[in-house]
Amino acid sequence: MTLLGIHDLVISFGGIMALAGIDLDVEEGEILAVIGPNGSGKTTLFNCVSGVYKPDRGEVLFEGKTLLGFSPDTIAHFGIARTFQNLRLFLHTTVLDNLLLGRHIKFRKNPVHAVLRMRKEEILNREVVEDIIDFLDLQPFRSARVTDCPYGIQKKVELGRALALEPKLLMLDEPVSGLTAEEKEESAYRISEIRGRFRTTILLVEHDLRIASRLADRMVAFNYGQKIAQGSPEEVQRNPEVIRAYLGKE
Repeated sequence: MTLLGIHDLVISFGGIMALAGIDLDVEEGEILAVIGPNGSGKTTLFNCVSGVYKPDRGEVLFEGKTLLGFSPDTIAHFGIARTFQNLRLFLHTTVLDNLLLGRHIKFRKNPVHAVLRMRKEEILNREVVEDIIDFLDLQPFRSARVTDCPYGIQKKVELGRALALEPKLLMLDEPVSGLTAEEKEESAYRISEIRGRFRTTILLVEHDLRIASRLADRMVAFNYGQKIAQGSPEEVQRNPEVIRAYLGKE
């Protein structure tokens, strides 16, 4: 079943075509990796799906319904969460507070509970966050300010905050960039576990071809805003256009 359908997506900035008629389907339950050199349109695609950008033309469907015209917070309510190339965390609050902020759309107002000072809603949301803390091994850092945490831990916090939304579609923008080799291996393992444990579909942008190939069921390659290849990771990496655009040699 197609969870996310992108059809003839076009967007330009100052005469530069960032996406030129992109067609792309993400099937429910899969991990789809998008690769390509810098400036090929990968993050622009994420911004169109998440409501940050409004495309000039085309269609973005989630569970058969359009996402166009909706704000990022409404799209998050639909069940789409994302991470960013450049971390967007609340640096001067704790790891725990950052993760709890990821639950903000899940809190429901209940006047009766407020009057009776019942904490049922808070407890339920904290249970979700505690599960994420255990999954990502963040226990030693739960009370630390994010700004005081190593970069690898900050990347985990952003991933955890996205997971806290309990998304149907999780979009990861270069999740292993800037990490050490050991951290990359750990991050790849966590991402592979997310699909089964959290029952979410993953759309992944990644420059590390080794990591992307290991994680992805299918792979798509972009160059200059165009889709130049699609298929299994092995098929895409053998494609002559991908070799020229991404690897720079035959």
